[in-house]
Amino acid sequence: MEVQEKQALMQKIDEALNDLRPHLAADGGDVEVIDLTDDMTVKVKWLGNCENCFMSIMTMKAGVEQTIKNKFPVVKNVEAINGVETPE
Repeated sequence: MEVQEKQALMQKIDEALNDLRPHLAADGGDVEVIDLTDDMTVKVKWLGNCENCFMSIMTMKAGVEQTIKNKFPVVKNVEAINGVETPE
């Protein structure tokens, strides 16, 4: 994928998350799209209270990941680069 294509897709993904942002902001948090890898993994960064919230794992699966994958079927995975670790 060319750099311009990647940047355009990342911007669209970020805009798609605008529907979730008011819910995150209500708890003092946000999410930022950081990267889109060659294997179509979206890397996001939790901001504010979301970074240390134990509910961020659920928010990732039920909110962020679902929103992105539903609107952009080409995306294979969504991962947070920070935040609470997934329990083993």
